[in-house]
Amino acid sequence: MKKLMWAISILSLVLTAIVLQFMPDSVPVHYDLAGTIDRLGSKYENFLFPVIILLLSLHWHLFAAYFEKKATKASAEKERAEALSNAKVMKIVGVSMAAAFTAMQGIILYNAYREAAGNAAQAHPDIGRVSCMLIGIMLLFLGNYMPKTKKNPIAGVRASWAAYNDTTWRKSNRFGGVCMMIAGLLTIITTPFARPAIAVGLLLGYLLIAAAVTLLYSHKVYKAELSKNKSCS
Repeated sequence: MKKLMWAISILSLVLTAIVLQFMPDSVPVHYDLAGTIDRLGSKYENFLFPVIILLLSLHWHLFAAYFEKKATKASAEKERAEALSNAKVMKIVGVSMAAAFTAMQGIILYNAYREAAGNAAQAHPDIGRVSCMLIGIMLLFLGNYMPKTKKNPIAGVRASWAAYNDTTWRKSNRFGGVCMMIAGLLTIITTPFARPAIAVGLLLGYLLIAAAVTLLYSHKVYKAELSKNKSCS
């Protein structure tokens, strides 16, 4: 899985290096929320996003390695299984992000080449909408794996009350995963019908609501567990 993540990440860099050979020196490098070109710059600025993708892959690689190392040092089978499960989730997150961002880079390069060649003033396809759609798909994918995380300080619902015990963690992340998938689905459904700026605003709104509802539910589960433990003692 880590090899796939790095292969996709390096692909974005190689693809950019190839495409830049066919571009003029000055290309569109920035768009406003409406998809209108608002700045021209050097074609080599297109290397910035692939470098960010590589850094993100390094980020998830190190987290996966941390949990793999923790698994080898674990004295109990439960601890080992949980560490390996978290390592797998870190790799899946890394692959999904690398794939989504590499797809975005492909659209960015296509637009830059097309617009520089035709002196266009507008992005087509619209980068804002495409990015929202890709993020929506990524949220669907990640929400499905979120409940598979075991208690850890890196990924999942990281509120202190969510980590109170295994029950609060499991319920919080299962609920959070569903909320994330709903946010992704709503993003996919509404993006084609909204203006680019509104599509981005809706995406952020869905994520904020999903996070807020998840935290409220997580705290409710924590209070129930706390009450149950007090009554047992």
